[in-house]
Amino acid sequence: MQVYWLDILPILILAAGGLLVFCAGAFLPRRPAWLLFTLALATALGAGLVAALKTPANPSFLGMLNLAAYARFFGVLFMVITSLTLLLAYRYSQARGFAGDEFFALILYAALGMVLVAAATHWLIFFLGLELLSISLYVLIAIRRDTAAAQEAGVKYFIMGAVASAFLAFGIALLYAATGTLDIQASLSSWPADAPLPVIMLALALILVGLGFKISMVPFHLWTPDVYEGAPAPVTAFLSTGSKVALFAVLVRLALNLGEPAWDLAWPALWVLAALTMAAGNLTAFHQTRIKRLLAYSSVGQVGYLLMALVAVKQGSLPALLFYLAVYALMDLGAFGMLGALSETREDLDELVDFQGLGYSRPWRSAILAVCLLSLAGLPPTAGFLGKLLLFWAVIKAKFIILAVIGILTAIISIYYYFKVLVALYLRPASRELQIPRLDFGIGLAGATILIAIVWLGVNPSSLLAVITNISAILPR
Repeated sequence: MQVYWLDILPILILAAGGLLVFCAGAFLPRRPAWLLFTLALATALGAGLVAALKTPANPSFLGMLNLAAYARFFGVLFMVITSLTLLLAYRYSQARGFAGDEFFALILYAALGMVLVAAATHWLIFFLGLELLSISLYVLIAIRRDTAAAQEAGVKYFIMGAVASAFLAFGIALLYAATGTLDIQASLSSWPADAPLPVIMLALALILVGLGFKISMVPFHLWTPDVYEGAPAPVTAFLSTGSKVALFAVLVRLALNLGEPAWDLAWPALWVLAALTMAAGNLTAFHQTRIKRLLAYSSVGQVGYLLMALVAVKQGSLPALLFYLAVYALMDLGAFGMLGALSETREDLDELVDFQGLGYSRPWRSAILAVCLLSLAGLPPTAGFLGKLLLFWAVIKAKFIILAVIGILTAIISIYYYFKVLVALYLRPASRELQIPRLDFGIGLAGATILIAIVWLGVNPSSLLAVITNISAILPR
């Protein structure tokens, strides 16, 4: 069998780029301050360009990766998330003293894990990619060694990750024992005649629990506000977007490949979990006065909307789900990124009262945060409005009317707590004098990119929807 190594060039670029950043940090002690950041950003942009422009000669790589349009779409999206995170984190990490080689290299290796997870067609590659992603995030969350909150968040996420990995490993082992294969498609649909369905369902339940921890699905979401609050704001932005997008790429692949007997038992459970996640996330965010915790519970609610679309994925909701994943990544990345940009050097601003009056003293960053919040709330003319409209319409067409009604009601509730932040920014006087650093080029560029993308996709989404429709026409096997 001929192996086309250039087909995995984006993966090779990320791996080599991360190693280069580590080597530059180790062997160039008198390096310029911008060198590591520039190497990391060039790596992410290069991998994204290759993923977007190069069509693989053989989409199936050694029977372990599928490099077709579905994986390329997510590869480009991951590189966009990674590049924007690097721009948002550059000055932030310098001011707080953790802009070393380990920070920039681990962002690249986390991105590499995301790419492997989204492209995996073999359970072993999926598990290795997920562990690479998780281990990188453990360190990134606790990267501020001088801050007790970051250390606590890192330990909590590590313990949660270990538990989730145990569930996943046990579920994959049971599935292998029942089906005799580690190929994802074959293990989900091409079962031997004597394969025991109860064992397969138990294996799938364990896998869902493991993934549920990672995506903050109710009832496995309780770690989310503490970790989001303790981690540095750009790391929280990266965690809340990249890891969730990667795992939903896998959940879509699992759902589409799952055979009818198992799917008939699985979708009612997903229905209940989606409803609980939407309700719990939005109702809990309703009472928050700390913005990081508010956005953390908001992200739980957003996961509920994505799970709602996952329930209907076999009835044609895949284009809406993929569109909303891309939009969600921009919205949440912008919201958490601007929290970091509006924070003092000592620590991130968190209390709602601290944001009073910032709409006038820091107008550009506040405007980007406001647009991201309006988009998360699903108000026109932002991309969030169109994304939610497509999601709810797809779910209604699939005849999951009650689930769509629950989603619409919780989306209406969410408008209140997003507007609490907007009221503080623009309708309340400043509570105290804040020492917020000046706007730098990286944050300005990232913020402008996010702002333009959210508004443009809300007004003219046809180009992205055309790409997604073409991808959805070929099921991701």
